[in-house]
Amino acid sequence: MTRPSIFESAGGAPAFAALAAANHERCLADPELEHAFSHGGRDDHLDRLAAYWGEVFGGPQTYSRSFGGHSAMVAVHAGEGIGDDWSQRFVACFVQAADDAGLPADPELRAALRAYMQWATAELEPYAPAGSVVPPGMEMPYWSWDGLERR
Repeated sequence: MTRPSIFESAGGAPAFAALAAANHERCLADPELEHAFSHGGRDDHLDRLAAYWGEVFGGPQTYSRSFGGHSAMVAVHAGEGIGDDWSQRFVACFVQAADDAGLPADPELRAALRAYMQWATAELEPYAPAGSVVPPGMEMPYWSWDGLERR
């Protein structure tokens, strides 16, 4: 029997929509992260974020098909700058948002979510300085129970 994807185990698209909303709220409440989340943005930001995370964790390829894939996501965040503990604070918000969103408390699921976000924040850090250039065609990451995979 094949193990369900992280996407399925978390609760599918509704769970990632709830996670995106909860994470956004957590980040707005954090004094170090708030500036990056409070200056407007796209009206469909939460939908895009939920689609991106859903795809990363084994859900439909909505983000890649509709919004430009991994390079497009990195480009949204490039050049924004980050503080010394920005990544750790973001991971903490994300982990707490999983509780807020009511994701299953399964320890393996929670460990996989945390491991992904630690990897993802580290991957974005080099693109934080002003003037950073994001290469086109970056491969979409896929995160499984065993960690990063490429398809």
